[in-house]
Amino acid sequence: MPIPSLKDQFAALVAAPSVSCTQAHWDQTNRPVIELLAGWLGDLGFACETQEVAPGKFNLLASYGTGPGGLVLAGHSDTVPFDAELWSADPLQLREADDRWYGLGSCDMKGFFALIIEAVLPLLEQPFRQPLLILATCDEESSMAGARALAEAGRPLGRAALIGEPTGLRPVRLHKGIMMERIEIRGQSGHSSNPDYGHSALEAMHEVMGELLALRREWQSQYRNPLFDVSQPTLNLGCIHGGDNPNRICGQCSLEYDLRPLPGMQPEQLRDVIAQRLRPVGERHQVKIDLAPLFPSVPPFEQPAEGELVKLAERLTGHVAEAVAFSTEAPYLQQLGCETLVLGPGDIACAHQPDEYLDLDRIEPTVRLLRAMIEHYCLLPAGRG
Repeated sequence: MPIPSLKDQFAALVAAPSVSCTQAHWDQTNRPVIELLAGWLGDLGFACETQEVAPGKFNLLASYGTGPGGLVLAGHSDTVPFDAELWSADPLQLREADDRWYGLGSCDMKGFFALIIEAVLPLLEQPFRQPLLILATCDEESSMAGARALAEAGRPLGRAALIGEPTGLRPVRLHKGIMMERIEIRGQSGHSSNPDYGHSALEAMHEVMGELLALRREWQSQYRNPLFDVSQPTLNLGCIHGGDNPNRICGQCSLEYDLRPLPGMQPEQLRDVIAQRLRPVGERHQVKIDLAPLFPSVPPFEQPAEGELVKLAERLTGHVAEAVAFSTEAPYLQQLGCETLVLGPGDIACAHQPDEYLDLDRIEPTVRLLRAMIEHYCLLPAGRG
């Protein structure tokens, strides 16, 4: 069966719903996207392996050629939820206007897989000295469960991995991590006429917040990276809930915060430091303080500037590799031994927005770049290029 045209592939991927969300009423399987990709790639001679990460959630690893090394072209198969009434047209129907293709996932980032196929098509008759692997993961937009499952399995992939997240065709070799955490304090309620009748969770939380802000100051004086627009780690106190009435000593209070560590800061160590700082607060106020992540943390990512992949991408794009504020699956591929870079045709400014789009003038440069990457890592003898 002939492979659909590039535009028809885009249209089919956009039309295949694959929302990933922590809220169950929004969350969907990504099976339709995985089946489309496996069908097209299988027809091209790729060996396709599907991994069920969770019920209805799948990773796809398609390989062409065998042996060690090679190149991984990676992306996620899911999208964020959408507000259909805010779109100019159906989000699940590809629409061409203003020299753009509009549709959910056109930029972030299902359309990237169609561009990979377009790039590899004229190369398939040549001998692949090292394999090309195409990786499509699940749930990047919520838990990153697909990439985590790969990292936990520990199976080596290629020697280089390119993730096609929207970077405006500028190579990205650093990003911050994400920690979204919750602190729960349980005290003892009582009549407000006498402080001895209880132990205030709200007063303890006031001190907890002071400790967090003190840690933020310490970390911001200790860690700084001028490659980032916001050069320091950030800690945002996002929301707080506690108590129920003015005349009751507050028996319970919770705080949720967001911490964005720089490369070199490890989430597990940061969590341990916070726990150590808060332990005396609990003892002074005679309350119980529990800390737990709202979601598994995403570690920060840094690929050294002198690496082969970074230098190749800089040469092909004409841009020096840079840092971005958003997080990706890059640290998980890096854990599998891949020299890793983030580089894709979309613009992050229109991702997660109504009327998401891909500029048509990005298509040909992306295809040329991907083709050059495949030639370098898969067609030339190792060490050449």
